[in-house]
Amino acid sequence: MMGPRQEAQASLFYEFSLEDHVPQSHLLRSIDQFVDLAGIRAHLTDFYSHTGRPSIDPELLIRMLLVGYCFGIRSERRLCEEVYLNLAYRWFCRLDLTDRVPDHSTFSKNRHGRFRESELLRHLFETTVARCIAEGLVSGQRMAIDASLIEADANKQNSTPKEEWDASDIDPADAPRAVREYLDTLDEAAFGAASKVQPKFTSHSDPASQWTAARKGPAFFSYSDNYLIDTDHGVIVDVEATRSIRQAEVGSTKTMLKRVKAKFDLHPERLIADTAYGTGPMLGWLVDRKIAPHIPVFDKSGRNDGTWTRADFEWDAENDQYICPEGHALKQFRRNYSDPNRGPTGKGTARYRALKLTCQACPSKPKCCPNADARKITREEHEDARQVARDIAKTRQYEISMKLRKKVEMLFAHLKRILGLRRLRLRGPCGANDEFLLAATAQNLRKLAKIFPAPQKPRTA
Repeated sequence: MMGPRQEAQASLFYEFSLEDHVPQSHLLRSIDQFVDLAGIRAHLTDFYSHTGRPSIDPELLIRMLLVGYCFGIRSERRLCEEVYLNLAYRWFCRLDLTDRVPDHSTFSKNRHGRFRESELLRHLFETTVARCIAEGLVSGQRMAIDASLIEADANKQNSTPKEEWDASDIDPADAPRAVREYLDTLDEAAFGAASKVQPKFTSHSDPASQWTAARKGPAFFSYSDNYLIDTDHGVIVDVEATRSIRQAEVGSTKTMLKRVKAKFDLHPERLIADTAYGTGPMLGWLVDRKIAPHIPVFDKSGRNDGTWTRADFEWDAENDQYICPEGHALKQFRRNYSDPNRGPTGKGTARYRALKLTCQACPSKPKCCPNADARKITREEHEDARQVARDIAKTRQYEISMKLRKKVEMLFAHLKRILGLRRLRLRGPCGANDEFLLAATAQNLRKLAKIFPAPQKPRTA
């Protein structure tokens, strides 16, 4: 028969425990065992006043932010509502049923103030990386680098073409925060000084963002999220925000490699990347530091007319010359110079030439230089490093590295699909950096939680 109608009845007393109502298999239980916020208060001591009203515990704010980024809650207003209603979120944030949830405006005040001044989010991220190293997830032998475009909180309707944009006309006193940050980064290699080429459009609300059509679709304003990962378990060991241009992304590689060396004493045996990082100066920088570049060479020396390319010529390093397939020498200089300024400088691009008489009499001239009197070959300053990368590309280890490189691409897919970071909420270089650091911290915590889940405890009766 039909049972009685269910009606809510108020009770005078309740016996309730959050600990008993959070499932043992909940993701936050596994994450909680790896969240170490013991040093946050000491890290922020100098950024709080000794007088005035007591502040909200910074550990509570960080725990709430971690909940938001781990579960893709992009709005801080909605995050406060979710923490208010969700028992597991309350348990993770150390809030009882009667404790008040902070207002969403508290996050903005702390982010633009003491959090950025103290670099707290960088400290939080590096603490998580140190925990991954302590758990044996990072060997530091093989690392991969890549960048992904994240849409900025800006649109074309509120922008200016490059012909009309002049940063000197901006008054910093009346400018918004994101514009002041743009002015502060004009001399930084990751933003203003990354390239002298001006973008087609500059946003009024976030001028540091880059107008780009790199996705082969409609152009948009964006920042680049740069990840340096250890390929053993796909742990993110460093992250950097830059403009969405190749020079800035490649330059961030040096910044991150230097930082992980100084902070964690990690010096990779090899670095894995795509062709965008295979420029001569980048390869030369890696080879000089004894890092094997498992990177396709960025090379435009190939020909599509069927004639011999530079790869068909053998390099003779001992005699500083190229040898053509017919056995003739191409030299840079054919006599000694009494004036050293007229001789080889060792910098820039060198040009090697064959003798005109030799080429005119050569039977292979139609395959070599059909439209020139003699064959010429250019050699860049870092050609030795480029050759090192070409030789590595012929090995079995290189094939393995190209498969391992997909791990960083999977992290970007997880970032956008699971964590929901397709478009930034915060503006300016600092805002982009804050979001990227928190997202990378959440990804590392979820990685730890997946590999080392919390032990299952039997429920009490």
